[in-house]
Amino acid sequence: MTTAVVPTKTYTAEEYLAREVEAEVRNEFRSGEIVELSGGTPEHNELNGSLVVLLSIALRGKPYQVFVADQRLWIPERDLYTYPDVMVTAKPVALKPGRKDTVIEPIFVAEVLSKSTRSYDRDEKFEAYRAIASFQEYLMVDQYRVSVDHYVKQGENQWLFTHYHDLNARVTLASLPVEIALAELYEGVEFEDAPDPAPDSASAPKP
Repeated sequence: MTTAVVPTKTYTAEEYLAREVEAEVRNEFRSGEIVELSGGTPEHNELNGSLVVLLSIALRGKPYQVFVADQRLWIPERDLYTYPDVMVTAKPVALKPGRKDTVIEPIFVAEVLSKSTRSYDRDEKFEAYRAIASFQEYLMVDQYRVSVDHYVKQGENQWLFTHYHDLNARVTLASLPVEIALAELYEGVEFEDAPDPAPDSASAPKP
């Protein structure tokens, strides 16, 4: 999804949450700054939907909850409220104290990369996710070509990175009983050219 900064004013978290209840668009809260999240491309939405379906089918009847982009996540260690494209939590779902609309403690998060947010999703946002003790696994899905970056937590400040770029490949999640076939994930997606395509493998995240 693309982002546009709402200028100048600094808000408290309480002000942000009150505004968000009435807002017609979703907004991210970054340490006092409100950042509008605009809609994605058809390819972005197709991949989001496919990933949610694949996860929901694999996890049916198991003690997990799958969330899509409209669900707000709170990361207190980074003073960040955000809306991951896809995330999975354990059941019962842990909520921010005093709120019924904001979850905490995800196990798995996935982002579909766009031209404008690719760097943010790889760097600052991944760093924020890593501050969550429950967070174990991160998937970054490219909407412009077959390309999936997969990070699995191995220990304190240690993550195992695997890159997939073959439609015949399958991504086996470590934190959830799920295997994702790239052919199924990318089924129906029509690619457009991205201006500055990323290399076949992403650099390791900041510790």
